[in-house]
Amino acid sequence: MHLRRGGGGRIGPAGGVPPSRQRRALLATDLQDLSLLRRAAPALTAIAVVSLADYLSGPDRYLAPLMVVVPSVAALTLRPRELLAVCFLGLIALLGLSRYDQVADFGDHRFLYGAMVSYVAVAALSAGIAELRMRRAAAFAAVSSVAEAAQRALLRQPEPVVGPLRLAVRYVSAADAARIGGDLYSVLDTPYGTRVLVGDVRGKGLGAVQTAAVVLGAFREAAYDEEALSDVAGRIEASMHRHVPDGEFTTAVFAGFREPGSVDLLHLGHVPPVRVHPDGTSETVDFADPWVPLGLGHLVAGRPRPTAVPFGPRDVLVLCTDGVVEAKGARDGAFYPLAERAGPLVRDGWRSLADLDAAVARLYADLLVHAGGELGDDALLLLVTRPAPDGPG
Repeated sequence: MHLRRGGGGRIGPAGGVPPSRQRRALLATDLQDLSLLRRAAPALTAIAVVSLADYLSGPDRYLAPLMVVVPSVAALTLRPRELLAVCFLGLIALLGLSRYDQVADFGDHRFLYGAMVSYVAVAALSAGIAELRMRRAAAFAAVSSVAEAAQRALLRQPEPVVGPLRLAVRYVSAADAARIGGDLYSVLDTPYGTRVLVGDVRGKGLGAVQTAAVVLGAFREAAYDEEALSDVAGRIEASMHRHVPDGEFTTAVFAGFREPGSVDLLHLGHVPPVRVHPDGTSETVDFADPWVPLGLGHLVAGRPRPTAVPFGPRDVLVLCTDGVVEAKGARDGAFYPLAERAGPLVRDGWRSLADLDAAVARLYADLLVHAGGELGDDALLLLVTRPAPDGPG
């Protein structure tokens, strides 16, 4: 899932996934996004292998009945009509091999009759299995699309400008069976300044989405009511204890932008943000008082305290989830060095909205290159700048 700022990633009717995405989900689920030749390749290979084995073994070896494996192989990848077409080729090969092995010349044709009946019966059964496979794939794709639509509705895409902040987001779900994960984010302009939440729920699937809904719902209420970020976190903690099963937790980073020139950060077991300066240098934000994740606050005494960090009008704050920093390199297996790579890639993001969106695109592209083109976990990248009132763009 790839959400772009502004009008990108538009949600379809009733908040669902667009029909084109639903169709692509179905095709990918049942391998129908591959060409017919590629999907038929296993069955055609089976025909070729059996034919070659029978031919090389000579007329005195009758291996043609092994052609019965063709329908079974075809049922894994082909549609029923495609399967029957490929099986017809297999039947022709079966008859040709029977003639080569001189089975058709015997006075007793039971060998040939048994082979053909078995082949036709297995082909018919395999066509039914292929139809059942496609129906189950359609049902799975529909469920996945509904789950993805629920997640997209939950993660309300913020405007590119919220209060004094400029934003650029890339959120990508991992390509696994769950299709949805627990990464979450929200940006709100409140009476106490603009507030940002980035978090990561433990686990995946609908359970993670349910926990994310609790966290985001509580944040969207508390951010307007509570002056201190620690009180906002406390409200979310209380909500999780009421509505989330014991043992579940959510790592999070809160950012509060009230006064120009600084940002208040509250760290609850999450990936620390990276601050990028206009000259391309960057550093990971250090927290003097890191705290436990949301949902585990009852295990420790006290309360979290925010850390004030300098944040100038040409700085870029990079927030992410662990799917970014734990992305393993395709060659050496090393984790993605976000603090090292972010500086040169996003340093010009403060100039304008277009530059900020280009910056997050470069950072995401670099992450994909590092991971070999595919991420193993959900990944969220959120870039934030606070330009001067009379700044460019």
